[in-house]
Amino acid sequence: MSEPVELFDIAAARRIDAQATAALGGDGYLLMQRAGHAAWHSALQYWPQARRIVVVCGPGNNGGDGYVLARHARQSGREVCVLHLPEAAPRSGLAQRACTDYLAIGGHVEVTPECLQQADLIVDALYGIGFARAPDVADSALIDAINAAPAPVFALDVPSGVDALSGDVPGAAVRAERVLQFIAPHLGLHTGAALEHAGQRLLATLDVPAQAFTDVAASAHRWIKPVLQQHLPRRRLNTHKGESGHVLCVGGNHGSGGAVMLSAEAALRSGAGLVSVATRAPHLAPLLARCPEAMVHAVEDDAAFAPLLARASVIALGPGLGQDDWAHALWAAALVNGKPLVMDADALNLLAADPRPVPHAILTPHPGEAARLLDTDTASIQRDRFSAARALAARFETVVVLKGAGTVIAAPGQLPRVIVAGNPGMAVGGMGDLLTGVIAALRAQGLSAFDAASSGALLHGLAGDAAAAEGERGLLPRDLLPHLRALANP
Repeated sequence: MSEPVELFDIAAARRIDAQATAALGGDGYLLMQRAGHAAWHSALQYWPQARRIVVVCGPGNNGGDGYVLARHARQSGREVCVLHLPEAAPRSGLAQRACTDYLAIGGHVEVTPECLQQADLIVDALYGIGFARAPDVADSALIDAINAAPAPVFALDVPSGVDALSGDVPGAAVRAERVLQFIAPHLGLHTGAALEHAGQRLLATLDVPAQAFTDVAASAHRWIKPVLQQHLPRRRLNTHKGESGHVLCVGGNHGSGGAVMLSAEAALRSGAGLVSVATRAPHLAPLLARCPEAMVHAVEDDAAFAPLLARASVIALGPGLGQDDWAHALWAAALVNGKPLVMDADALNLLAADPRPVPHAILTPHPGEAARLLDTDTASIQRDRFSAARALAARFETVVVLKGAGTVIAAPGQLPRVIVAGNPGMAVGGMGDLLTGVIAALRAQGLSAFDAASSGALLHGLAGDAAAAEGERGLLPRDLLPHLRALANP
């Protein structure tokens, strides 16, 4: 079975690098040579026809890796040009050594970007993982020239201009087709704006000794498709519907009946044994016509709602709920009931207006809802999605699914998880309603809140990717339903 992949922050990456260097005898140039050699082999693997290679080097050790790659490329017979700005000559001792070795075999350096237009491949070795600010004017112009060139871009360790810790892109940043991370994968390259720049993420471990990771803690886990097998086991033969839980979907205020039905259908297709719906009376007939497997109830007061709450094992609260008196009454009753909750949409907006700990809930905000819950703005959430998810989990003492590109799941006392699935076609109304039903179904089947949130987000993203095989534009939430069933049976 596949284990979740560990992701590391910048401090951890630096400690791993230092311990690897020590384990290899203390010569940091040995590790730099391994990095440059691994990068050259990746370039050969993915761009074997590239004859004219431009390596853009910065003054630090990331630039040193670039000089090593340039040396190997030139020795292989390629036409190689190293490009650095006039004020960006090598400064670190290791980078100077790598540059000297490159020049010793007849390599040359350019300080103007005209050579970029003739390249078959551009290697980005401008900034390393420690760069966490907006580039200055000169570097921004160079990055713009890299992005404007017709050749593919191969970034070493991190695309220059991307914050490898948070995933933020505070200014100009290289758009790489592929990025080769060294030794350990970086936290920030898996969520948010970084995804626009990192392309395909590769990893070269550089064969460092295991002791390089001694006493170094990961900062998050990356969840990919094989992880589902650990959390969605086959059902036993002698089972019954009660063992798979009873999900109550609460919402569908006037004009929003479709939202709660999407949640109900998703819960059924994700394996819930029973699904009930508490909604407005005018929605009964349409919802039953659409999904006769759901038990649909008109709820206009607490008397009608109480018995439904009593029978449910998990409550999916919020899709199409609204924020009027009817919505607030159902929201308040569900919160005080104490049963496991999955909260989305207006359930989150009501919580933002009346904040309180909800340790029995799973919150599923998009960045705008997260901003309201933390009393901040959406841009602040997106600048550091891991920190935002952790802050939400701490404030509300519960599991949080921060939706978006590179969905992040956080919980008190747990290492965050980032979901490697999903696509831009899923940016359409109703996808969150579907996710609410998926997570509620997995919670009802006995998964812990943290695992249900993580597995549900992964299942939802994978279903979106499968549905998008026919195209991302025009993708609808209901297109995911058949794929949910298939993927929920790994």
